[in-house]
Amino acid sequence: MSSGRLPERDQNWWWERLLANSPWFRRGRAVLKHLPHDPRCRLCAAPFEGSAAPLMRLFGKGRWARNPNYCASCFNKIDSHRGGAEIESSFLFADVRGSTQLAEQMGPTEFRTLMDRFFATASHVMVEHDAIVDKFVGDEVIGIFLPGLAGDDHAAHALAAARALMAATGNTGHDPWVAIGAGVHTGVAFVGTVGDGAHVELTALGDPVNIAARLASAAGAGEILVTLTAARAAKLTEDGLERRDLDLKGKSASTPVLVTGG
Repeated sequence: MSSGRLPERDQNWWWERLLANSPWFRRGRAVLKHLPHDPRCRLCAAPFEGSAAPLMRLFGKGRWARNPNYCASCFNKIDSHRGGAEIESSFLFADVRGSTQLAEQMGPTEFRTLMDRFFATASHVMVEHDAIVDKFVGDEVIGIFLPGLAGDDHAAHALAAARALMAATGNTGHDPWVAIGAGVHTGVAFVGTVGDGAHVELTALGDPVNIAARLASAAGAGEILVTLTAARAAKLTEDGLERRDLDLKGKSASTPVLVTGG
């Protein structure tokens, strides 16, 4: 809209979903995420495949042809309430270490198989920990942890998801099937829709998102870099953990982080 303001009904719709002012939405997602099986709608977690998929389609929750990341029901609602809200959320970025070298060492099909396995594993972990899987970018996966889905302890959910992903990819041992690094940050960002026409996505934008992305890039294999803001929110103490001060691109001051693993 030219004024930059949403109609009140649209504002209320976003606040209900992002802040859990609509308990039925959160409860419904909690049920759907346990039905078999991946892939799922990025918003409500309705399964697109498996034994429950035919029932989902009867309720309008089949994969939406215009955007296969969402079910028809969720996409129609997103499409009719375009916009979003600024809200404190937590963000998890995880990416593959040395993907360029891996691509050189493997054949194209073998490398694609590896990345498909990583994305499928990451998506499953994110949904299990009540995140919205934002997108897959190159060798990176992004999770958004909202109060409306993960509760007030969304930072703890993001950290737990990072640790679970480390375990699922073998990064808690000496022989991971894919080496990854991760970053976790908490802050106020815009969460809502971007795009126009038929090309609409649910995403997050703002400085907290950029910080989480840069943390993931700075993390070594098997490392999770957690900002002090996220650590405090997740009740992660510094006891026994390494602390680093990172010079992140675009930041005028260093960013202190705690280093943990799976």
